[in-house]
Amino acid sequence: MPLTRTAATFAPPVMEARRWLDGVTFPPNRPLLNVSQAAPVDPPPAPLREAMAEFVTAEADTHLYGPVLGLPALREEIAACWSTAYGGTVRPDQVAITAGCNQAYCAALATLCSEGDEVILPVPWYFNHRMWHDMNGIVTVPLPTDDDLLPDPERAATLITGRTRAIVLVSPNNPGGVEYPAALVAAFRDLCRARGLALILDETYRDFDAREGSPHDLFADPDWDGTLIQLYSFSKAYRLTGHRTGAMIASPGRLAEAEKFLDTVAICAPQLGQKAALWGMRHLSEWVAGERREILDRRAALTEGFPRLAAKGWRLRGCGAYFAWAEHPFAERSDALARRLVQEAGVLLLPGTMFAPEGDPRGERGLRIAFANVDRDGIGALLERLAAVSP
Repeated sequence: MPLTRTAATFAPPVMEARRWLDGVTFPPNRPLLNVSQAAPVDPPPAPLREAMAEFVTAEADTHLYGPVLGLPALREEIAACWSTAYGGTVRPDQVAITAGCNQAYCAALATLCSEGDEVILPVPWYFNHRMWHDMNGIVTVPLPTDDDLLPDPERAATLITGRTRAIVLVSPNNPGGVEYPAALVAAFRDLCRARGLALILDETYRDFDAREGSPHDLFADPDWDGTLIQLYSFSKAYRLTGHRTGAMIASPGRLAEAEKFLDTVAICAPQLGQKAALWGMRHLSEWVAGERREILDRRAALTEGFPRLAAKGWRLRGCGAYFAWAEHPFAERSDALARRLVQEAGVLLLPGTMFAPEGDPRGERGLRIAFANVDRDGIGALLERLAAVSP
């Protein structure tokens, strides 16, 4: 009997890892350190919550369906902001609002792929991308990365076939934390353009990039929308995870195709989340800058403290935005080690096997540390606990 669409893929990794906590107790002097998920745990800042309360009580359209491609004012704000930030031209008709960035990815793939088509993903990859491929009959083609977790466009070129439809990049990277150099992103754009492919660039974590200024100049190309599909999320910048607001920036023709998908899945992104995102863009730039400084400080705390793990054979391959990717020195696979860390160290994190093909050495050695919700003291405690783990 053939597999159903959902049976074709694996269980959601974050939910799977949470089940490892069932029946486990953590003593008061060593509470659980949960570095398994990269979502903010705090609510939006008070001024934004107050604005949202006003939207709910005073603006009736907050409770109604809106345009499938999003509120015009939000699309216009994104277009103007992106044009300034990236030094290029983005028009409102090149912007669509989605119910989170995951939906933006699904919509993009729906406009690109049929059953049996191929999409190239660098390894380690974001697991939800792989899950969507599996459930839609799309073949995931793994692209190995180097010791710094950077993909090579020349190697990617050797993987392209007549069924390849897109190459996907995530920068700053989930799960590796690596910020892709502008020249590397441009090289992938050039490859995709030359071979008639789409370049899907997921910039969910762009607000926490350590670099000043634009991370790339793709939007400065007047013909950018012939190749580039950019994805974005408001969940991290404004702590709007539960309000599901993302964006897809692409050609008007592609968005017209995406509209068909969006209309049949959610009709429109939630109105409250869209209004909150718009209010945040107009009023919270200084607050977001403060959030960025805090995340960069936590990144620094992890890199400064990592030598105590390096002395025991661990390797830090990537660190940035919300994530670090570390390779452990033990003989066991990362999935077995991750389960053991719950019991022996009071640490919940995700093993690299959740971000790589079965049997891939990078997945078996790697661990993703989502450090954004842990302060400096917590990061110090995390490193101390990991250093104390025996083979």
